[in-house]
Amino acid sequence: MANLSSMNFQATLLNNRCVVAMPASFTVVQAVDFKQRFQQAVQIHQDLRAIALDLSQTRFIDSSGIGALVGCWKIAQKNSIRLILQNVSQQVMTILSLADLDKLFEIEETPITGEMPEASQAISPKPAKLASKLPSPAEVPFVTHPSVQSYPKRLLDITGALVGLSITGVLLPFIAIAIKLDSPGPIFFGQTRCSWMGTRFKMWKFRSMVPDAEQKKHLVKNEASGAIFKSADDPRITRVGRLLRKTSLDELPQFWNVLKGEMSLVGTRPPTPDEVERYEIPQWQRLDIKPGMTGEWQVNGRSSVKNFEDIVNLDLKYQENWSLMYDIQLIFKTVWVVFNKNSGAM
Repeated sequence: MANLSSMNFQATLLNNRCVVAMPASFTVVQAVDFKQRFQQAVQIHQDLRAIALDLSQTRFIDSSGIGALVGCWKIAQKNSIRLILQNVSQQVMTILSLADLDKLFEIEETPITGEMPEASQAISPKPAKLASKLPSPAEVPFVTHPSVQSYPKRLLDITGALVGLSITGVLLPFIAIAIKLDSPGPIFFGQTRCSWMGTRFKMWKFRSMVPDAEQKKHLVKNEASGAIFKSADDPRITRVGRLLRKTSLDELPQFWNVLKGEMSLVGTRPPTPDEVERYEIPQWQRLDIKPGMTGEWQVNGRSSVKNFEDIVNLDLKYQENWSLMYDIQLIFKTVWVVFNKNSGAM
């Protein structure tokens, strides 16, 4: 098939249907090229009705590869084309399941024979039940970044989380009373964020906004550019909330997320699902590691960084420079930033 039968992607076209053999490794380099060629092929072959991606040989896929699959799914949907994932290995299925993408894609186990079965014949395997938390370092299906399988980093996270939760326990009564006296509503605020490879989890904070803040988000002007939302003078923030954000006390409950393994003490900024929806393929690389309570973005501008590309560059810089000592350095820098009167909230 034109535009796809290259770069390790062998395509077979038959009866308005196409089967594409995916490579053993599907990472950012192949992903960017594949999505571009996929879109070109759909535009050229306007009579296509179904495309199957044969993943039988694929044993490694990073977050950019996942991003490419999602991007191709959107293109297929827009052009009324069925996109089918065939012969998905258990490793890849685990990754898809972590991000709930096994529910998005049409998946079948039918062997490739040159033709694809009709929709009524498709076999959708039931994904294995997964734990409600991210896999432990020993359980990850493949390592997208060394920090994902680092036991010293996990030990640092657990130690830091226990210390942080101890501090949170001491301050909790005072913060809870202040929040309740200032604004009616819950003490804690939970928001869905994305962790490693797009895994969704509930990130916790002390509530710093009015209870119906999410419903009023569309009324606030976004001062940032790209796939993030920031407003320097957000009217939804309460008086106590501004103090909590200024001192970063609102983020103390995230130590619970760190203890559970959903976050790390140091990592990338945890994105919301709607932010991830807007990612271009290279930006999915942010999801190759766990998000952190702090990171390059926290010590290099915090709320003053309003360009999403700048945040991506900081996150990729962290991935490139990562080491246990680098994490410790960023933790100490974060403490200095928090007590700096010119710092702001995430």
